Parts: sequence; structure tokens; C-alpha cells
Amino acid sequence: MIKYILKRFLQTIPLLIIVSVISFFIIRLAPIDPLAELRLNPSISQETLDKEIHRLKLDKPIYIQYAAWAKSFVKGDLGYTSAGEKVSDKLKERIPNTLLLTSIVIFITWLAGIPLGIFAAIKKETAFDRMLTVISSIGMAIPSFFFAILLLMFAVKTGWFPVGGLTSYNYNDLSFWGKITDITKHLFLPVVVLFTISLSGLQRQMRANMLEVLDSDYVKFARAKGLSEFKVIFKHALRNAINPMITLLGFEFAGLLSGAALTEYVFQYPGLGRLILEAVMKSDINLVMASLMMGTIMLILGNLLADILLMITDPRIRSVREN
Repeated sequence: MIKYILKRFLQTIPLLIIVSVISFFIIRLAPIDPLAELRLNPSISQETLDKEIHRLKLDKPIYIQYAAWAKSFVKGDLGYTSAGEKVSDKLKERIPNTLLLTSIVIFITWLAGIPLGIFAAIKKETAFDRMLTVISSIGMAIPSFFFAILLLMFAVKTGWFPVGGLTSYNYNDLSFWGKITDITKHLFLPVVVLFTISLSGLQRQMRANMLEVLDSDYVKFARAKGLSEFKVIFKHALRNAINPMITLLGFEFAGLLSGAALTEYVFQYPGLGRLILEAVMKSDINLVMASLMMGTIMLILGNLLADILLMITDPRIRSVREN
């Protein structure tokens, strides 16, 4: 397992290089001064500007600029934002918030989606199955951005849920459970949006996998031996139906990060997706590049986690990897 993880980490290095090259050259080829915002900020000294020009090699050809950026990135020197803040500090502030949001959404989506998919397959063509099909179709059809705006309007009109940020202004004065409640209220609407969109696809995929497995020969043989329906479904069928879902875990993590960007922006949630959007609109080159690379690393780690879980749950794949 350790050998496999190290091998996968080494395989991610070319991917990170390719993503960084494409992102860097697209951004640099745009007719934008990377330090335009810094020059307009009166609080930024000329010394800071000169330091950034030297660090980014802006007076050199673009390939030298990329080499200088990559060297700084590897060293952990991510530069400054257009507001004069350290990029590393902004990322440390935003990445945990996005991980908190996406982790909660993935957890409750799988907690609800897998059982619903199983029972929809068991109750195929019944009223319950048709109802779930209609609901999931609606969930997949609604754009996350539009749904987020609707919930935002609901929150503003009713005042039931806070809008903006992760905590309230008096967060530090609250008790322990008061702080938990406050964070929960701020997370509720973004979680509802991402949960609704993610649940629809997950439930339908689980239903399709389960139906395919239930129609297989070994399940028919298990029933012919007289095994109870509970053992047939949860001991034999579910084991094989769940494996493709684990593979989708990495892709779901990627989809949540991209979908969370618009949702975070609508609700003014302090996450990585909102940070990237704001950085692009401000032409904040240092922040855009660092945020894109952090997002890529998070996606790679999500896919690696899915592969490890699949190896644990499926002995056939583990034997193939070992050979």
C-alpha cells in the first residue's frame, strides 16, 4: 500500500507541472499587468513592487518568468495579493473552510444517496422509485447558481439564516455549543445547495449499479440456493455495486470544488472557490496561480483517497496493483 501511494505521488508531479504551465501561460498571455492592482494600492511601497518584479522576473521572457514562479512556488514563496497580503496567509485562511464545506456535503450525500439508490433498485418500478426518479431529475436540472440565489432570497426575506461569512460578529463571545450552532447556521444554505445537486447524481448511479448487479448470474444463483433476500442484497449484491461508487468519490470531490465556487460566491462564504473568482476579477495573478495549484493538489488527493479505498474494499484490484 505504501509503495502504491508513493508511486501515485510521483505520478502527480507531471500532472502538476502540466496544469501549472497551461495556467501560467494563459494568464501571462492576457494583456494584463500582473502588478496593476499593487501599483494602484497606496499602501504598497516601491520596495515591495521591486521585490515582486525581481521575484517574478517580469523584465525577462515568459519562459524565464515561469521558471522563476515555479522555483518560488516550490520554496513556498507565493508572493503578495493585490491588497498587499501574503498569498500563503490567504490560502491558509480559505482552504480549511472549503474542506469543511465539501467534507460535510460528501458525508451527508453518501449517507443519504447510497441507501436511497439501494432501495430504489429493490423497489424498481414502484411509486417510491418513480418519486425518487422525478426528484433526482429536478435536482440534476436545477443549476446550482440559480438554486443558491433562490435560497439567498429566502434567507434575506425570512432572516432565518445568516448570509455571508462562516461566523457571526459576536462569535468569540459565544459558548462552545453557541459557536457550533453559529457555524451550522452559516453552513446550512451552502450545504443544502451542494447536497441537492450531488445527491441526485449519486442516487441514480447507485440505483443503476444495483440493478445491474441484481440481474447478474451469481445473485440469481444465491437466490436459488435459498438465501434470504437480505443476505442476497446486502452481503452479495451490495459488495460489488458499491465499488464503482468509490471510484466516483474522487470525481465527486472535483465536482464539488468547481460547483462550490459559485455557491461560495453567492453566499459570500469564505472558501477557496470564492477566492479564485475574486482573484480572477481583480487580475490578481499571484493569488490566481496559487489558488489554482492548491485546488489541483486537493483534487489529486481526493482521487488518491478514492483509489486507496477501492483497493481496501476490492481484493481483485489490490492483487492487480501488487502484481
